Amino acid sequence: MKKLYVGTNTKMYKTPSAAVEHVLKLRELTRDIAQQLELFVIPSYTSIAPCVQAVGEDILIGAQNMGWEDEGQYTGEISAPMLEEVGARLVMIGHSERRHVLHETDEEEQKKIACAARHDFKILLCVGETAQQKSYEISRETLAQQLKIGLHGLDAEIALHRLWIAYEPVWAIGVNGVPADEHYASEMHRHIKAVLEELYGDQGREIPVLYGGSVNNENAVKLIAQPYIDGLFIGRSAWSAENFNQIIREILPVFRSRDLAEK
Repeated sequence: MKKLYVGTNTKMYKTPSAAVEHVLKLRELTRDIAQQLELFVIPSYTSIAPCVQAVGEDILIGAQNMGWEDEGQYTGEISAPMLEEVGARLVMIGHSERRHVLHETDEEEQKKIACAARHDFKILLCVGETAQQKSYEISRETLAQQLKIGLHGLDAEIALHRLWIAYEPVWAIGVNGVPADEHYASEMHRHIKAVLEELYGDQGREIPVLYGGSVNNENAVKLIAQPYIDGLFIGRSAWSAENFNQIIREILPVFRSRDLAEK
């Protein structure tokens, strides 16, 4: 049975105690459907260890970023061995805020992905175009560049078993974000899967591609009903465990029906 990928990044919100409360409540609420989900939460660095201690492997706990060296003179950075020791099993690379606020490049994301691969993390690579790139009608070219540079040199075996992609159009993220139309989102997912197929052969289309960008109670079902969308990467609408659970329960039957129809 194909699993529904669903998760959240809490950004610079939730203290360790609040994050633990969140994941414990989320585990309790989703316990009966857990086997149908690939459920993950990406809290702040200081919350990773207590969240892992609280829920073990019941919820996949990840890190919001990672340096590309195992150690060195990089004040303020977090290394792969540090994340391993506190129990993180997923690393998010290339979130739009890292790219466009902190000015990370595709080449830097590539080095981080290579490091994450060496340390056996699951890898969540975020890609997405800005409003200006969309207006210039170069969204597809932008996504292809981010994927081809970011994934350069990544072994196919690793990509096919440990790589996830999150499509997050930059113009759809944040307090003033405008959610992408579900048909536009599906078309961009189709394009991403075509690039992954170009990189990794037919099996490249099986790499999970999640939509993120102002996902909420109003648009979640419409989005998950679209072909090529394997899951949802939800922001503030998932920061309440109760609301996150509600969204999951609304989209799961739609995803399941779609999965059966595609078979």
